[in-house]
Amino acid sequence: MKGYTKPVALIVAILLIDQLSKIWVKLSMTIGQSHHILGKFFQIHFIENNGMAYGMEFGGDYGKLFLTVFRILAVAGIGYGLHYMIKNKYNRGFILNVALILAGALGNIIDSAFYGVIFSESTWYDKATLFPAGGGYSSFLHGKVVDMLYFPLIEGTFPTWVPFWGGEEFLFFRPVFNVADSAISVGVVLILLFQKRYFKTEKEEKPSIHSEIVED
Repeated sequence: MKGYTKPVALIVAILLIDQLSKIWVKLSMTIGQSHHILGKFFQIHFIENNGMAYGMEFGGDYGKLFLTVFRILAVAGIGYGLHYMIKNKYNRGFILNVALILAGALGNIIDSAFYGVIFSESTWYDKATLFPAGGGYSSFLHGKVVDMLYFPLIEGTFPTWVPFWGGEEFLFFRPVFNVADSAISVGVVLILLFQKRYFKTEKEEKPSIHSEIVED
């Protein structure tokens, strides 16, 4: 088990934070409801999506099923890769970043796979209940992903001289996401930033001409 402790602990911690936050939102908020944490710049804003991270959609029931199955296969592949990296003593930082990505993918799979079965539907006027008497709002693998982290940092209007968008309102940062999405994004960004450190190979030092002369 040496080498597995930190990655597994990180995965469990991310999953706990992600799922507890989602369950709290599902049971205590209606769709579209917001709690302002840091004024209007950071809000807990409850929405659900049928698709990918940050609210992007992958349409229809078949699209939803395909995406969920694809996620499960991807997680299986990432999990095997993580095991291989730990076993072969890859860079520890790289291993932890892959663990972040795995945890995030698992977090959203749980929503997609089980939330439709264990929760009633969240609406604009009513909160969800856990294990409703009449059954959940959907079937296995067809649940919706819960998003709640919202950072509308900059709001304004494009100048009239800006092509295409002149005079239109803009908002940065518009996407609403969750802890699982954040874990995936952080893991990917860290790998990109530190890839040279993670993937560097030690070159074998070749004996110089001077050293060969000395040895002779």
